[in-house]
Amino acid sequence: MADQKPDAINTPPFETEELRKQLSQFLDAPFTLPNGDVRKVGDFKWGVYAFFDYEGEPIYVGQTNEKLRTRIRRHLTNQRTDAVAMSVLDPFEVFEIEVWPLPEFEGVGGKDKDACQHLNALERVITAKAIAESQFHAILNEKDPPPGELSVDVPTSFRGSIVSESVFELRSHPDFRIARRALVISRLAQVISERKVQTGLRRVLLTQAKRIQWLADRRFQALGGAMSVEKEPGAESAGSEQ
Repeated sequence: MADQKPDAINTPPFETEELRKQLSQFLDAPFTLPNGDVRKVGDFKWGVYAFFDYEGEPIYVGQTNEKLRTRIRRHLTNQRTDAVAMSVLDPFEVFEIEVWPLPEFEGVGGKDKDACQHLNALERVITAKAIAESQFHAILNEKDPPPGELSVDVPTSFRGSIVSESVFELRSHPDFRIARRALVISRLAQVISERKVQTGLRRVLLTQAKRIQWLADRRFQALGGAMSVEKEPGAESAGSEQ
């Protein structure tokens, strides 16, 4: 009989450990600045980030002026953000991350007006791009980016996966993702039922419902659903007559 691991084991489950390892590799990846200098992509203080699911669908866009590494880790590893706590964002859905660092604002304080306006403008641009590229024309953000009229150019980005091959085999099955989305949307619906919420959270609920319906329908069609023939109400088969 194989030795059982003690209940006092102090290491996280396999998937959690893999996520942390892959996320660290992503955040430690080299990013080349316009002047040729190289820094770890997660070490930039100012920037915008986007999460993508297993179909490459954009699902969430955010910004930070406290460091990309800190903000992204908070989303995906310790569940201390409103988006995760309220079941707006499911870390299990995130397959890839793309970040747009703003190296020109390194060393600038978090309350600098020009830097904040630039960051807000970039978030608006990336959010609009994500929505335009989404087949649902929506992402899972509860709140819209801060308003403003400043126009900015999109800087060079860095994109990569945070899912290992082993975890991909576990999570990529469509039935697993349907079940996971159903679990998350039920939690979100519960949150909505217990609070006085704004329209944005109901928009997220609707978007999640569309995402479940789309994946369930795709699964149904792939298994021959398109070939099924439904009988008219009340119709009897030819062989049912005596």
